[in-house]
Amino acid sequence: MLKRLIVVLFVLFALYTSVGFSQDVQLTGQAKQVVSPGETFTLVYTLNSQGSGFQGPRIQSFDLLSGPNTSTSSSIRSVNGRTTMTITYSFTYLLQANREGTFDIPAATVTANGKQVTSNIVTVKVAKGVAASGTPGQSGGQNRSAAPRSGAESGNINDVYVKAFASNSNPIQGEGIVVTYKVFTKVPIAQINISKLSSFSGFWSQNLMKENDKLPQTTQIIDGEQYVVADIRKIALFPLKSGSLVIDPLELSCVAQVRRQTKTKTGDPFFDDFFNDSFFNSGVANVEKTLKSNPVTINVRPLPNQSKPVDFSGAVGSFTFTSEIDKTRLKTNEAVTLKCTISGRGNIQLIDKMNVIFPPDFESYDPKVTSNIQTTASGISGNQIFEYLLIPRKPGKFTIKPILFSYYDLDKKRYETLTSPEFNLDVEKGSGEAGSIQSYSGANKEDIKYIGSDIRHIKEGVFELKPVGSKFFGSFLFWLLLIIPVFCFIGFVVLWRKMAARRSDTVLMKNLRATKTARKRLHSAEQFQKTGQQDDFYIAISQAIWGYLSDKFGIAVSELSIDSVHEALRQKSVEESLINQFIETLNNTEFARFAPGEKTVNMERIYNEALEVISSMERGLR
Repeated sequence: MLKRLIVVLFVLFALYTSVGFSQDVQLTGQAKQVVSPGETFTLVYTLNSQGSGFQGPRIQSFDLLSGPNTSTSSSIRSVNGRTTMTITYSFTYLLQANREGTFDIPAATVTANGKQVTSNIVTVKVAKGVAASGTPGQSGGQNRSAAPRSGAESGNINDVYVKAFASNSNPIQGEGIVVTYKVFTKVPIAQINISKLSSFSGFWSQNLMKENDKLPQTTQIIDGEQYVVADIRKIALFPLKSGSLVIDPLELSCVAQVRRQTKTKTGDPFFDDFFNDSFFNSGVANVEKTLKSNPVTINVRPLPNQSKPVDFSGAVGSFTFTSEIDKTRLKTNEAVTLKCTISGRGNIQLIDKMNVIFPPDFESYDPKVTSNIQTTASGISGNQIFEYLLIPRKPGKFTIKPILFSYYDLDKKRYETLTSPEFNLDVEKGSGEAGSIQSYSGANKEDIKYIGSDIRHIKEGVFELKPVGSKFFGSFLFWLLLIIPVFCFIGFVVLWRKMAARRSDTVLMKNLRATKTARKRLHSAEQFQKTGQQDDFYIAISQAIWGYLSDKFGIAVSELSIDSVHEALRQKSVEESLINQFIETLNNTEFARFAPGEKTVNMERIYNEALEVISSMERGLR
């Protein structure tokens, strides 16, 4: 390691003594000249010298998906014994066209060698019928000189994709299948968000994965490449009809970390191998990707008509059936409960009724249905309990005939009929009070009624008497209750208008939310610090400081830079010491990312400085 470091320092010193710096500093913008509506393309600004304070354009005609993403590349050229090294800085935006027309993207600026450098204006035409593929070309503008790209993404469309799998593409009607959506990736991805769920027309569906479940991950070799595979969604489907049913694709968005590399050609094999090493010449860029799964076609076979039971109601799977009654000897107007339980695996939640025939002298009510369902990665199982409330109105001996439950057994591939025992009830003549009926809570459709109880008792107790002719209409209380809503409505309208005027003042609303927004971004930075995500940490810190300054003082972000912060804050009558502290924190944040030393210590220090300067600014403005 020490030898390699000495060689690196020696080569860099030799290059420094022979490098040529006669070229002019240029900031060049590039993008595709023609794109189609909805197409995603890149806008790249290339700087051929070291610079700071990059100010991107105000992009209004396109949707900004990400950026600016900064990258650095170097190239070495040897001509006639003279070796020249060029360092190029690139600032990349990911844009999406949203409407047709020809649009000019304003110039960007950067400070290099103590001077402000302005880029060309980039013109992009959005028109229908343009292929979405292709590499970005040079666009028309003020400066037409060509500039090299800073790097090429080494990934392709197969680096990350989504695919849907069905456990059975040829089920029988009512048979449960499991559709699993898997994401395959060779690159790190984050911020996975499902933007469009599949529609399951012709199916009854049940989600088998909880929203907060950790995505199970495995590795898989595909065409000689190793992929990380994660299940992002798993759905149990039960076809409600036969025929060819199509499941629409699922769409999701994610941020993929794509590796970029620039190949340097000097003519010298030693220099080419040395400077193309990943130690010098590699980087990553975060690119937002929209992924769409494949549609899935399910060919559903119809249930056989041969030997289909008359009472078959569509249950498919593997089930057991039990029934019980709480008493067989009772009195008239006394409640009895019949409970039927269906347990097993299959479309159990679609079983909503039982074919039960009760004696005509019994009053019955709709059943109370209790579902105990378990969803696992393999499917759905559980039980359905049906509780029937029965009230005999006449004494005698009665029989509840056996209850039949029919279903199609997937294992045996035939219809099965399960039967309950026959229940014999001995009903004696009761007193007519039926006190036990009133305590029953199983009936859920209507209150229990008593036959022959239409004669009401004389109402007893103390009555409140009022003078003849006294009326509520026209009284003082009547007018008071009539006027109060009017005043309440007027007050609501006045308050609503004040709130609407306040919300329309965007500068005021940003000022009021500045501290809250900054603290939220600092909290995100703290989480990135704990997980060691350095790039995300510094981005969150920068957004917190710059965003607070913009929101609190009503200054556009495009008008801010480290050089202009002092003047902007001084115009807002901010104390000089606080301004210096703020600028120092900004400088420390910019340099800490690339500064040598322990990164964990730098992140901790920068976080504390950002928190302190925002708190000090807030206290100073009170």
